[in-house]
Amino acid sequence: MEQLLQVGVITQPHGVRGEVKVFPTTDDPVRFKKLKKVILDTGKEKLDLEVEHVKFFKQFVIVKFKEFDNINDIERYKRCPLLVTRENAVPLEEDEYFVADMIGMKVITEDGTEFGILSDVMETGANDVYVIDSKEHGEVLMPAIKECVLNVDMESGIITVHLMNGLI
Repeated sequence: MEQLLQVGVITQPHGVRGEVKVFPTTDDPVRFKKLKKVILDTGKEKLDLEVEHVKFFKQFVIVKFKEFDNINDIERYKRCPLLVTRENAVPLEEDEYFVADMIGMKVITEDGTEFGILSDVMETGANDVYVIDSKEHGEVLMPAIKECVLNVDMESGIITVHLMNGLI
């Protein structure tokens, strides 16, 4: 299980006082308002940062960190992910899971036949779509709806699905 979860990616500096535009990679960008600490993954090291203030602009979150006060300090961190520890993650509702925990899970059909491995989860407007790598069928896109996804067993690492007519 992943211990660090990505909540956003720095896209570019915003202004000259050390603020950055962050593209949120979380389902709930408003969660940045409650965020006090993040981890900046530079690729070489992980830096602990304190969030000073947050505001919103179009689809972006504008974040000011206490550690950076001008554009020159923060500019080199473009395209770096922002992470949170699992303890600082948003609490999940029933039947909600972190995508990072689901990737790699075995997918079986309701009769117990091995179908494939979950390789990705795509977010769409209506519902998520599971991307399943199947040896027999190649890449299969399955809507993450109750009619198709019968059970997600995180402990055993198995997702049980119903193959609707026309899906394959």
